[in-house]
Amino acid sequence: MPSKGVQCYSYIAVPGCEIVFSVPGTNLPKAQLRVFSSDHLEVDKKNIKGPFNFSGIFSFRVTQNGNQITFQDVGINVLTGDNESGSMKTMGNQTSVVTNDVVVTYGFYDAGPGTAGLPSSDQCWVTVTPNYSNWQSQVAPLGSRQGAKPFSKFFLPAVHDVGMNSMQNSNAVINSSALVDVLVQLSPVFGKIAGMMSHDAVMAIAPNIVQGLAITQKDTLPTMLSIGARYFEFRPAFLHKVIRPNHPIPDELYFSHSAIPGMAYAQFLHDVVNFLVAHPAEIVVTQLRWDGVPADCARPSDVDLTNYLNSALADSHGSVVAGNEDDMRNLTIDQLREQRKRLILFANSDSFSTYTDPGNATLNGDSIVAEFEQISPQSQAGKPFTNLQCQATATNIRDAVVYSVLAAGADSSCLMATKPICDSKTLPWITANAGRLVDGELVVAMNDFFDGATADVAIEWSRRRLA
Repeated sequence: MPSKGVQCYSYIAVPGCEIVFSVPGTNLPKAQLRVFSSDHLEVDKKNIKGPFNFSGIFSFRVTQNGNQITFQDVGINVLTGDNESGSMKTMGNQTSVVTNDVVVTYGFYDAGPGTAGLPSSDQCWVTVTPNYSNWQSQVAPLGSRQGAKPFSKFFLPAVHDVGMNSMQNSNAVINSSALVDVLVQLSPVFGKIAGMMSHDAVMAIAPNIVQGLAITQKDTLPTMLSIGARYFEFRPAFLHKVIRPNHPIPDELYFSHSAIPGMAYAQFLHDVVNFLVAHPAEIVVTQLRWDGVPADCARPSDVDLTNYLNSALADSHGSVVAGNEDDMRNLTIDQLREQRKRLILFANSDSFSTYTDPGNATLNGDSIVAEFEQISPQSQAGKPFTNLQCQATATNIRDAVVYSVLAAGADSSCLMATKPICDSKTLPWITANAGRLVDGELVVAMNDFFDGATADVAIEWSRRRLA
């Protein structure tokens, strides 16, 4: 009988919590702590009631001490393999659940038949971790022995392309034929898809292409901070010159993914400062960069950057001031707190990154782990910090993106397919091997669709390094 597979990935770091994955005829409970689990289930017609009913429900339920935290589901047609209904039908609905003491992050990829190396089974991941809004104050309390140690001993959870967490600003500009023409020139994948159809057809599916190429996060910035993120990179620039004069959105700085605008820079700074005011022992690091930003997207002047920063800091009424890269490298955790330098902001750092175009262009994560294996004290020497980049850039694999965009539309991204597959290899590697990294140099662990397991692994290494 027809069936559709679902690969289920789970990670739990809160005692008393349980995840139960379910398909017709089978329940799969998971409760072990800090175990990276991967299990396979089948939505099988033989377990679906009704001779002409081919839709079965896949779901998961998360409980804490028997009390439900969240329940998510999706109806899967075993004949077509398509998602038909449910709370996980689209990526935009898959936002994390935050309570006072627990955070549940999850995602679901609607797989096709396995074209272009993509998985043929649907992919679902669920993590259950503490609410880490105050993790730095817990790992290194003010006045403690740990707080007196260098900030560079931290191992920070990091968000890849934080500004690409919504289509709101992209949708406002992508109806510009001129911008679509620019993207065709800038992006080989966009150009490949555009070459397969008429210009009108390209305009009609342009939002789907952008979502497949550029959206790397699903949650709001305050939620990412609650999950535990403390390092971000932001590429602030103005809109591309072909659309900026038309003012499709306010004329201000936005996160730039090529020529695609994401989160407003003012909003990013505002949210970070508000978080720091509400959590007075936490410290956030942000690097500004412009690699990959087209020259036709005007960059901010130093005066622009200062004005944006001062406007955001004004909301703190003096309780937060900006620190720099030297402060990050040379001051202790408590010195940064005492000097109120809890927003560390700098540009174009000469950090050591594991990212390479060929290494991260993967559908299975093996080449990312191979890059991790190449890290040595010599490669880290003299660098302000080390960036372990866990995310796959499957968007550099043209055929995978073309299939994903044309077949799945906006409901699923190939980045969602690679996310749990890669995490199931990269995060266990960090857990087992991060002790080989230079102990006195800051490390960040970066990921797409930022999740609790990435945060928990990094925070546990912070505990060890500060012990």
